[in-house]
Amino acid sequence: MKKYTAIIIDDIEQARKTIKQDLAHYAPDFELIGEASGVVEGAKLLKNIKPDILFLDIQMQDGSGFDLLDLLAEINFKIIFITASDAYGIKAFRYAAIDYLLKPIDPDELVEALEKFRHSRVNESEKYKFLNEQLKNHKQPSERLALHSQDKIQIVEIKSILRCESSANYTIFYFKDGNQVVVTKTLKEFDDLLKDQGFFRVHQSHLVNTRQIKEYVKTDGGHLIMNDKTLIPVSVRKRPEVVRMLDSL
Repeated sequence: MKKYTAIIIDDIEQARKTIKQDLAHYAPDFELIGEASGVVEGAKLLKNIKPDILFLDIQMQDGSGFDLLDLLAEINFKIIFITASDAYGIKAFRYAAIDYLLKPIDPDELVEALEKFRHSRVNESEKYKFLNEQLKNHKQPSERLALHSQDKIQIVEIKSILRCESSANYTIFYFKDGNQVVVTKTLKEFDDLLKDQGFFRVHQSHLVNTRQIKEYVKTDGGHLIMNDKTLIPVSVRKRPEVVRMLDSL
């Protein structure tokens, strides 16, 4: 069994203890090689020890997790952030496609995050910079979105997205320039994330950028014609909502 190393940085002793116990119980392939209780102590630790994965609290008494990351010359390990429930903050994490755990930590969510880590070793340093930017501007609607595909992470302009289409547990993004990106998340996750950004789910398999709708054809079952001339079906259940949505544009 492949072994991984882990460090925990959190200013609450009980939080560190809980993660330590959960790792021992649910993920014996992760070895805890260090822990710290704050930004300064954590930065010193990370300058001497490089883990495979870091559990990092966002808010600590002597600063934030991002203050700590700013002190490092490079980030060459996976980070799972630990945070309190904050609506703006959580949305920023989702825009940046960053893994996070809410306190108190659910063991099932910890196991899921670690399983994702085992199967995806993409360099994520750019995502952390993007997340920091999102959190600093959390009261403003995000203009960009991080898309996590099988082999890379792309940060795209939301206004450049034409539509999204479900494909089993994947989502295909279609862009105005004709490019496509297959993302390893479900359409529902992006529906929740983008519905306040002018996107509307018109069908179980289709989420569209309402600014890119050219026509709504009521006959033949009802469908949209997008600016790129793609025809998108509208479900029977969604037709009244689509009409109201178009009337409000």
